[in-house]
Amino acid sequence: MTTLTGCPALDVRPSAPATDVTPSGAAWLASASAHPRTTLALWQARPAAAAALPCGTAFDVVNVPLVLGRRMLDLLWSEGPGSGPAAVHRGRLLLFAAPGVAHRLPALLAWEEWASPVAAPLCHGAGDAVTVPPLAAGPGPSRWLVAPDSRTPWLPGPEALLWAFVRAARSADIDFSFRRS
Repeated sequence: MTTLTGCPALDVRPSAPATDVTPSGAAWLASASAHPRTTLALWQARPAAAAALPCGTAFDVVNVPLVLGRRMLDLLWSEGPGSGPAAVHRGRLLLFAAPGVAHRLPALLAWEEWASPVAAPLCHGAGDAVTVPPLAAGPGPSRWLVAPDSRTPWLPGPEALLWAFVRAARSADIDFSFRRS
């Protein structure tokens, strides 16, 4: 059984736990930028460098505290459809999602009348940018947990992420004392 570091007995699909971005995964990430060829050339010159990429065209990003995000990943892989790329950046988990999720997920949470001590996720979509980890695995505050490995990775939609977020937030085994005030 393959596991993601830090996740208890998390069954994942064989291609999911890759922590190095493949060349086709790098091409997909670069496709989000205004100048994909330039982005790829910069990564080839400095594969250990993080990069800022715009959201809203190739992907949106759902940004949650690390412990909650690890639980969401566990649920997505053990009981749900799996996840798209996922990264850790500065103590937060970035779940790459289908474009439009940043707009739709907060609306779904409002419809659910989300009232919990757990803050709603930060959603990055059109007009936002996120820092993505380096292409190669290595030590540091930014790293891929599930690296993109194709030009068209599967990206979860708002319903799958709503389900995982609500289930993880209501989980009794997570201490949410880190929540925002």
